[in-house]
Amino acid sequence: MENQKEFDDMQEKLAQLKDYLSSNMVDETEEDEDIDYDLIKSEFGVDLLAIEDEIRSHKERFPLKFNLIHPDAIEPKYNYESDSGFDLYSVEEILIPPFGRVLVPTGICFDIPEGLEIQVRTKSGLAINQGLMVLNSPGTVDNGYNGEVKAIIFNTNNSEFKITKGMKVAQGVLCPVFAGQYVELIKVSEIKEKDRNSKGFGSTGI
Repeated sequence: MENQKEFDDMQEKLAQLKDYLSSNMVDETEEDEDIDYDLIKSEFGVDLLAIEDEIRSHKERFPLKFNLIHPDAIEPKYNYESDSGFDLYSVEEILIPPFGRVLVPTGICFDIPEGLEIQVRTKSGLAINQGLMVLNSPGTVDNGYNGEVKAIIFNTNNSEFKITKGMKVAQGVLCPVFAGQYVELIKVSEIKEKDRNSKGFGSTGI
């Protein structure tokens, strides 16, 4: 199912089928094999077994709208359903000098819902294999920003590196965040005692 409306329509069809079964004196507590699925399909034009399978496997997805603003921009996608991030690609060929940094355009804009942000992070494969990283990882794309997403890429190598057009350069992760509109900053005379207090860098022995 592509969207929530399609899922809702499917549930409505199931409700109609229940009414049909009731009106035809079919005991809904009977085993599935006692229900005439062929008759239901011919009467309603739907495959009840297929619908039940769809509903059982349905996952409601959070909508994130995007717009491609460059002819060479590549649509973001998750490589695996379990991935936290979607890939971001360069729309330009760019040379990064040794230990240099560049701003890489991706040719894509997002309509980020309130209460969320997109974090631009380093791809682990690029880091270990090519020595490239997002310099300010994670970079923040605020909900109020709808311009082109760009990644600050740092070359950790002592040799020049060429980013090619269409190359994966980073990943975007949609994350919940408390934006300024939800936070009240309150000045106080002191901060209450806690178990760690001011123990910072190296305080755990590392």
